[in-house]
Amino acid sequence: MTAVRRGLVSRLTRRTVVRANGYGLSARRLLLAVITAAALGGLLDAALVAPASAQSFTYNPLPQRPKPPKVANDNQMLVQATEVDYDYNNSRVSAVGNVQLFYNGTSVEADRVIYDQKTKRLHAEGNIRMTDADGKITYAEIMDLSDDYRDGFVDSLRVDTADQTRMAASRADRSSGNYTVFENGVYTACAPCKDDPKKPPLWQVKGARIIHDQQEKMLYFETAQLEFFGVPLAYMPYFSTPDPTVKRKSGFLMPGYFPGTTNTGFGAEVPYYWAIAPDMDATITPRFLSRQGVLLQGEFRQRLIDGAYQIRAYGIDQLDPGAFAGQPGDRQFRGAVDTKGQFALNDKWVWGWDGVLLSDYYFFSDYRLGQYRDPLGSFLNLPTDALSQLYLTGVGNRSFFDARTMYWLSYSGNQDKVPVVYPVIDYSNVLNYPVFGGEFSYKTNFVNLSRENAVFDPITTLANTNSLCTTASADPLARTPSQCLLRGFPGTYTRLTAEAQWRKSFTDPLGQIWTPFASLRADAINSSVSNQPGVSNYLPVGDTQAFRLMPTVGLEYRYPFINVQPWGSTTIEPIAQIIIRPNETYAGKLPNEDAQSMVFDASNLFSVDKFSGYDRVEGGGRANVGVQSTTQFDKGGAVKVLFGQSYQLFGMNSFAVQDSINTGVDSGLDKPRSDYVASASYSPNRTYTFSVRSRMDEQTWNVQRFEAEGRANFDRWSVSVLYGNYAQQPELGYLTRREGILTSGSLKVATNWVVTGSARWDLEANKINQYVLGAGYVDDCFVLAANYVTSYSYSAGTTPPVLSHAFMFQIGLRTLATTSTTSSSAGGFQ
Repeated sequence: MTAVRRGLVSRLTRRTVVRANGYGLSARRLLLAVITAAALGGLLDAALVAPASAQSFTYNPLPQRPKPPKVANDNQMLVQATEVDYDYNNSRVSAVGNVQLFYNGTSVEADRVIYDQKTKRLHAEGNIRMTDADGKITYAEIMDLSDDYRDGFVDSLRVDTADQTRMAASRADRSSGNYTVFENGVYTACAPCKDDPKKPPLWQVKGARIIHDQQEKMLYFETAQLEFFGVPLAYMPYFSTPDPTVKRKSGFLMPGYFPGTTNTGFGAEVPYYWAIAPDMDATITPRFLSRQGVLLQGEFRQRLIDGAYQIRAYGIDQLDPGAFAGQPGDRQFRGAVDTKGQFALNDKWVWGWDGVLLSDYYFFSDYRLGQYRDPLGSFLNLPTDALSQLYLTGVGNRSFFDARTMYWLSYSGNQDKVPVVYPVIDYSNVLNYPVFGGEFSYKTNFVNLSRENAVFDPITTLANTNSLCTTASADPLARTPSQCLLRGFPGTYTRLTAEAQWRKSFTDPLGQIWTPFASLRADAINSSVSNQPGVSNYLPVGDTQAFRLMPTVGLEYRYPFINVQPWGSTTIEPIAQIIIRPNETYAGKLPNEDAQSMVFDASNLFSVDKFSGYDRVEGGGRANVGVQSTTQFDKGGAVKVLFGQSYQLFGMNSFAVQDSINTGVDSGLDKPRSDYVASASYSPNRTYTFSVRSRMDEQTWNVQRFEAEGRANFDRWSVSVLYGNYAQQPELGYLTRREGILTSGSLKVATNWVVTGSARWDLEANKINQYVLGAGYVDDCFVLAANYVTSYSYSAGTTPPVLSHAFMFQIGLRTLATTSTTSSSAGGFQ
């Protein structure tokens, strides 16, 4: 006997009482018998594996034994028991009383284990618990297997898997070394009730027989029924699912229902999943439509070592193209392809793409495909364009790079009015060492784009057609700003921008904070504007080369005053900012594509350049002044208030200069003394948050823009209310005051039940024009959700937008299936 075996036997004899019947059995013989038992135990665990998408019954937990220690025994067995009996005459070895067998990461615990060398069978009984190296636990009352692992049975079986699925059966029989049949099997993915383990789980599947084919790695359920809280709700004569060792397997997925439209008819989908290889798969989904025939959909996915990509293809040979008479869909074949992918070059750089090709721009919306797949979308905010792009992005510790080309595919059919961005490149970097004692940063932006035809926007009732907008005039002043805007110019535009910035803060002995700053920006621009009707009223046509330089120096001053009281502290901080720079050159004479948004409020009061993009640059001397107050309470909570105004000191006011879309006009900054801006927020604790933002006319104090928001978040419910009131801005196309309330909330009515809702009330029209109602149940094994949504959305080629209604119902059983159905309708603008 080797030293290792002598050591094991020594440990065995110290912890057991050994008795011999007839002739004595050597210690070596005893050890080998136990090793055989362990090997059989390991195979039993593999034979009685639980399904990956099923779980179990109602059961009583077995008494818990102390957790067995992990033993690295190198294919040898360690046996622990109160008593070991061996009968040499009958060739039987018995371990009795708290038996624990440890072998290669697998442990078997039972009240009694018997190995019969004549019949070559291992028999265990009484509170059997077998745990494999992966954490799978098998419980049973009786276990009997042959030593060739091909035949055997288990009574009162229960299996708990590492992924928290459970299976139970009154008996399991194994035959031919490959098939295991579970009699009266039960499966669930729900955890047992902690308070009442005998209570049925939320859902479970019962089967008269459950057959496990280890070669195919499949589980087959016969005469199955689906139960919720112990009540049968659905009966299935037969269904199958892969066993838990299979992560991906070819086969049919849950079918789906397509409500359809009058043009397409209703239909159904039957997806088929194809597991091609460990790194790639595909899904083929034919949709059978009552009016148009079969719409084929296919999706291919592959994951590589440094990234992944996917390709979707759609196609239909329409049976009734005339259903789309007068629309682009009036053709026999329609289809589309869309793809996306992303790959990592290293830990800092990634590149990728998105791409869409359509036979016609109605296709996705007609058949609810691609980005129109889910009628709910982001609460029905369906996209009006699809983006195709190729990009490269890098992120450093203090730097950022992004380069991409972009092509928007218009779902509205106005493709000639959508720009093509050949590249847009951004790079920024903040040096990690001081320059003249301050922080130095720089950034660059390059863009090149083109558009075929001009995009005009009639903004008054007088200019209700494009005829007035496209009327050519030799006099650029012939255009009245309150009539039309040129949203997009026809032609080609190229711009290169580079900007360097420096700033430093220091505090003097009195506590005053001084922050000098300086920047230098340069723009090189080449503009080629097509001479289409009306365009010359807004921009100079032909080729224009421009070089724009904007040096800036400034100083920001803050002087915080702190007052400490027993209840908390208050900090009052006057802020003043002086900016000196020349006028904006070429103001309003160049295309504006990326700086069309202009909202002046407290958030950008102290911004050096208040334009949102690079195509416009703020010029002229300016002073921004304000006062900020922060109160912090000792018992929690804070109040923060900011009030200020901006002044045009000298030079040209960039916001008063009309460009093709009147950016800055009616913004509150288009006068020597800007409107007043203010904001206030109050958070008494983590539950409540209140905030107010406002802009008031600097002469009359009339409110030009006002927003008030309140939020409350409790353990069981949350609510938010946003009130907005915005004055008319005729120069931008808003001819009347806009006022409304947006509310949203959720209520946890029970442990796993949540009710949600939101609504938007147009106070000017005195009607609710958007609302969402939903309810759902979510836990670790079951999902049930229903939503009803109304919202304005854009349908392809339809103007104005329509009010859409959608209902979505979803049910999901973890590890088995998830299915959903939706229905939607659209009415006229209301």
